[in-house]
Amino acid sequence: MSDLAIAGIGVVAMLALMLLRMPVAFAMMIVGFVGAMVVLTPDAALQLISADVWNQLSAFSLSVIPMFVLMGQVAYRSGITQRLYETAYNWLGHLPGGVAATTILASMGFAMVSGSNTATTATMGTVALPEMRRYGYARSLASSSVAMGGTLGVVIPPSVVLIVIAIQAELSIGRLFVAAIAPGIMLTIMLLLTVVVLCRLRPELGPPSEKASWGQRLGSLGGVIETLVLFALVIGGLYLGWFTPTESGAIGAFGAFVIGFARRNLNWEQIKLATLETLRISAMVILLLAGAVVISRFLTVTRLPFELAEWAADVAVDPLWMLLMVLLIYLIGGLIMDALGFLVATIPIFFPLALALDFNPIWFTLLITLVTSLGAVTPPVGVNVYIVSSLDPDLGVVEVFRGVLPFMLSYVLVIALLIAFPGIALFAL
Repeated sequence: MSDLAIAGIGVVAMLALMLLRMPVAFAMMIVGFVGAMVVLTPDAALQLISADVWNQLSAFSLSVIPMFVLMGQVAYRSGITQRLYETAYNWLGHLPGGVAATTILASMGFAMVSGSNTATTATMGTVALPEMRRYGYARSLASSSVAMGGTLGVVIPPSVVLIVIAIQAELSIGRLFVAAIAPGIMLTIMLLLTVVVLCRLRPELGPPSEKASWGQRLGSLGGVIETLVLFALVIGGLYLGWFTPTESGAIGAFGAFVIGFARRNLNWEQIKLATLETLRISAMVILLLAGAVVISRFLTVTRLPFELAEWAADVAVDPLWMLLMVLLIYLIGGLIMDALGFLVATIPIFFPLALALDFNPIWFTLLITLVTSLGAVTPPVGVNVYIVSSLDPDLGVVEVFRGVLPFMLSYVLVIALLIAFPGIALFAL
């Protein structure tokens, strides 16, 4: 049997194990190690993979992950969410669907310091769902605005997903973060417009609330200044070369602590919870990266990525159609399994293909991240939907899934615009 055939069997076996709910990291490790033993020898496979895993996990660059995760965890427990929500409400609450729009805008603000879609969804849900229930919002709009707002945590820096991809694909974290800002803002605007249009067509979905005075609006801006300063310091310092990625994460975590202590919202119990959650998330992500190293070395030995790249370079098909086919694979993968796990598992396969087609790797990363992030609000995985439904006992999962359907158009439009105009993401690089 040829090495390429073994690689194909390995990829199928890995996907099968993932579909059977084996943790993604273990599925990659098992298939990668067994495959390497078949292609090489058991001793050679053990030496190759152990050396590569050690080199990857002992790299200083990995310390960026716990730093940014800690920043998000401390920010979550320092009361930033409530202040962001109050500010957004004063400016948007009087619009049709204003409280739902407030939820999406506040989700964007929290995503700027959390880096996680699940954290953004859970945090904003606890604040927003009771408010929208109080103002008589339809449950479908209330729940879907929380779930869709949560997806911004994957797209807007400092997204943990973008950090992991950058480390694995050897991209600049700073450049990737800067490139993600414009698509993230554009996606937020599209989601806001979706809310307004829905409530214009069907006012009963989200009645407007009382209009805040200009004094209330301007006075509430203090609730977002700390978040904007923290975001500007972290991302701006990274872009301008003041900090390395790890230093930038450390500055962000320190800034989140300063905000929490200055506001007197942090105590030792919350710090303990933030630290434990940081350790749990960081261990999960680093284990995923270890699994990615193992499967990547197996595929490299079989030459599957290089053969695929050479085939793509020679095939007489427009690169756009090849890109659409790859994005369809990522869409399906995001629907049926964890988005981060699928991204990590497939980067060794599709990144050489993207480079062979002369796609900008940062632009390509943003596209596949946007496509797979839809899996957080679509069945059967739909983690954001399950989080929202768990926060309100009266909400059914099917009702939430149905509510997010109109918002899908926002993602489609942003992805289409990025494909047509790559400069949207790359203009600042």
